[in-house]
Amino acid sequence: MSECSEGVAEYVAKGEAMAAAAANRRAVMRTKKFDTIAVHGIYDMEAAAANQGSIIEPGYLSSAEHFENSDHMEAALAYLMPAWVYSRIANPTVHYLEETLALLEGYGFDGEVSALATSSGMSAVFMATNPFLEDPEPGMNIVVSARCYGGTFMLFGQRYGVERGVDVRWVRDPLDLNEWADKIDGNTRFLYGETPSNPSLSIMDIEAVAAIAHAADLPLMIDSTVATPALTRPLNLGADIVVHSTTKSMTSSGFAIGGAVIAKHNITTHIGPDAMRENFAMYVKLLPFRDHGPGISPFNALMTISDLRTLRHRMDTVSNSSMKVARSLESHDSVDRVAYPGLESMPGHEIAARNMWLVDGADDYGTDINRFGHLLAFEVKGGAVAARKVFDQFEMIWRATDLGRIKSVATIPAISTHQQQGDEGRDLAAVPSNLIRLNVGGEHPDDIIADLDRALAVLNARSVVSHSSA
Repeated sequence: MSECSEGVAEYVAKGEAMAAAAANRRAVMRTKKFDTIAVHGIYDMEAAAANQGSIIEPGYLSSAEHFENSDHMEAALAYLMPAWVYSRIANPTVHYLEETLALLEGYGFDGEVSALATSSGMSAVFMATNPFLEDPEPGMNIVVSARCYGGTFMLFGQRYGVERGVDVRWVRDPLDLNEWADKIDGNTRFLYGETPSNPSLSIMDIEAVAAIAHAADLPLMIDSTVATPALTRPLNLGADIVVHSTTKSMTSSGFAIGGAVIAKHNITTHIGPDAMRENFAMYVKLLPFRDHGPGISPFNALMTISDLRTLRHRMDTVSNSSMKVARSLESHDSVDRVAYPGLESMPGHEIAARNMWLVDGADDYGTDINRFGHLLAFEVKGGAVAARKVFDQFEMIWRATDLGRIKSVATIPAISTHQQQGDEGRDLAAVPSNLIRLNVGGEHPDDIIADLDRALAVLNARSVVSHSSA
């Protein structure tokens, strides 16, 4: 102990009181409904009184915290008390976001949940997975659904697989439980899936795969970006860690890039120190995250907090619109196939219907009600050339590599988000060249359908040559 240990001890005691007060506030908010949590988070009247009476969470854009004295600094930097220290590690505005995300993702979950906000969805995927790979050994491997976002595919396949020698064992069909189980051995570090996946909208049985993972003393991680906690909360289904690109539906305005790692306490794993197992998100935040440095901007955190307040209502509306758009596309003569979890023709629809529910939907509709999100994909008849011709005709639907927007957005994954995977990688991930991914926004669905119909009409107006290899 330093010569100032008595003074430091006073701040440690103060920190214990602060932590107890925060735990009490979380306990109070866990008794509230989803919408109330989304609107308030942990920000209450006492916090407002300390922030000039502001009823909205303030944006703390400062990079660092002033300390009262050296004892305060020592206690804070040693993580002996709650503190903001430096905005790369912790910041009051970011803290409000993290607490809200933990409460929303942990809604209905009996145990404790913590969250870490990051600068992007990809930084969240990296920070969730890298701690399990920091002590390499021969044969070290990960078991991953190949039906995932292109950036995730490249992180695992290229950065981990090629550059670091990790054996990446791709699960081609995430609905095949035998495929998950058969790829696990004594050197497996974690299982990872994305459901519904981007862009194929593939479904996986989280409960069943979690049971397989836990039987091998391994954690299951789920990217739940497309569903959001308004429709699915994987921790309630057995997952250990959830990652999000908060850039997407959580921040539907499109004003901010961000990500999140949300984990239950006492995750299942035989890797790493006890602290990592006991509170994974906090362990990552205070140690590897601190040193890797992918902190979210406080301004971006504030933008996400603002959009989160209406998450459930937005997901209800856009899910309804998406179902109408998906059914229209499914009956169109120029469309080969539509991928949307709400369609009975979709593989895994029964599982999606079991797991994807509008949270607190019975309060609105008198009964629990399925909602399937606002991402869908469709394959255009005529191959890649036809798909590009249709894509180029959109007048209201934006052409961009984005999703979750309040404005409808489309892309062709084979030439954008999944281009770097190459033909073999796209085949593995079930991303054909004629696939158009569509984010259904907040516009009236009839107007979205009209734009799609008008664009698809180009295929009847002129001859389109199919190039299956394009």
